[in-house]
Amino acid sequence: MNALTQLALLAAICFAGEVVAKALPFAFPASVVSMVLLLLLLLTGALKLRHVEQAASFLTRNMAFFFLPAAVEIMASYQTVKGSLLPLLAVLVLTTVITFGVTAGTVSLCLRVQRRRGKERAA
Repeated sequence: MNALTQLALLAAICFAGEVVAKALPFAFPASVVSMVLLLLLLLTGALKLRHVEQAASFLTRNMAFFFLPAAVEIMASYQTVKGSLLPLLAVLVLTTVITFGVTAGTVSLCLRVQRRRGKERAA
């Protein structure tokens, strides 16, 4: 499957996530709904990894590009946030540290589970 078709497939899944998020009786981020839909499609085998792998790799490698509009908007809104820079910086540092900790804990847990499964298979 070529990269353009893969991107179209990912875009269709994102669109479906938007539709589902709008239909929910409570507010929920469409991006999260889209990721859950993609996960379900991959887990059920309705979608194979090879169907989206090339496009997903491209998007992951160029992820920083997608943060540029947000950074430009923050710089454009400097006058609005300049009085709250210290609390904003504190929140950014704190959430970064928490994210690092949670990520490290998750990786550690996954490695332990994989080792346990490897020992069970070897036995």
